[in-house]
Amino acid sequence: MFDSEEDAWCNIPDFNILDQNLTIPGFSPLFPDAHCTVDGSVCQMTTGQGEINAAASMTALWMSDCFHLRSTYFLIAGVGGVNPHIAATGSVTFARYAVQFDLQYEFAQSQVPANASSGYYPQAAEYPDEENPRDYPGEIYGTEAFELNDNLKKRAVALAKRATLNDTSAAQTYRSKYPYGPANLPPTVVACDTGTSNNFFSGSVLGNAFAAYTKLLTNGSGTYCTTQQEDNATLEALLRGHLAGKLDFHRIIIMRTASDFDRAPPDETEVFHLLYAEQGGYGPSLRNLYLAGVEIVRDVVGEWEKGGYRKGVEAGNYVGDLLNSLGGEREPDIGTEGIWIH
Repeated sequence: MFDSEEDAWCNIPDFNILDQNLTIPGFSPLFPDAHCTVDGSVCQMTTGQGEINAAASMTALWMSDCFHLRSTYFLIAGVGGVNPHIAATGSVTFARYAVQFDLQYEFAQSQVPANASSGYYPQAAEYPDEENPRDYPGEIYGTEAFELNDNLKKRAVALAKRATLNDTSAAQTYRSKYPYGPANLPPTVVACDTGTSNNFFSGSVLGNAFAAYTKLLTNGSGTYCTTQQEDNATLEALLRGHLAGKLDFHRIIIMRTASDFDRAPPDETEVFHLLYAEQGGYGPSLRNLYLAGVEIVRDVVGEWEKGGYRKGVEAGNYVGDLLNSLGGEREPDIGTEGIWIH
C-alpha cells in the first residue's frame, strides 16, 4: 500500500520482481509501475494509502490489458495496528473476514448518551441501550463486510509458520509494558480478522466497539485483531473484477503484520501512545511481510500443479460480500435477512 511495504520485497534471492517494470494507466501517481519477474509469474503493485487509492488502483489493475488475472492469486501484504488481546507486534495475521469500521454513524464521544459504549453505531440501526441491544444496520451499501476463502487462508497460515519471524529488543521492551499476553509475548502467526478505516484510532473504547461490530457483521464468527486503511476497498474492486470475468475472488489472501498496538498499555495516555510512543514494531512488521509472505509465494509458484493452485483451492465456506454478489451454491453466513439495500 505504500513505499516501505513495497521495498520489503526488493532484493529477494528467490525471484527478481524488478526484471520488468510496467507503467499502468490508472495506478497511483506515486506508484505508477507494476514490477514483475522476467517470466511474469510473480508481480507486485502498490496501491497508495487509504480506501480511495486502493479501490482506484485495484480497478485499474484488472481493467488493464497488460495482465491476464483469471488464475492469479492475490496476496494483500501490508502492516497494520493490532489488538493486544489477540496478537503481539511483529505478528503475522491472516483474515477470513474484512469489516469496514468507518461506514457507520458517528457522534463525538462527549455528545453520546451516558450509557453508550462509543460514538459509533450501525447505520439506520436502533441506538443501543439497555432495552435495545446493539442492532444490525438497517441500511447496507455492500462493502461493510467480506468473507474470503477459508481453506486458502488456512493454507497460508500453515505456510507462514515455516518462517522464523523477525523481532527486536525495542519491540520487546515496549511489549513488556503490557501486563498480559499475547501482547507481551514474541510475534506469532495468527488467524484473525481485519478492519478497514481511513481514520487512525487508538484506545480500548474504539477497539472494543469495533470488535463488537466485527462480531455483529459476521454473525459472531469474526475476531477483530488488525486495523488498516485499505482492505475492504481493495476487496470491493476485486469483487467487481470477478463479476466482470477478469479474475477469481476465491484466490485472495489478506496478510497483515502488526506494526503497533491499537490501544495504550496501562499508565500511558492514548495521545502519547498514538502520536509519540516508540513501539518498536514497525521494523519487524515490515521484515515479516517478506519472511512469511515469501513462503506463500514459493508454494504457489513451486506447487502450481501438485498443490492444486492451477485448479483452485476449494473454499468450503461462503465467499463474497453481504449482498451475495457472486452468487453460487452457498448462502451467505454474514449479514442478516430483511435489511434495506440502499
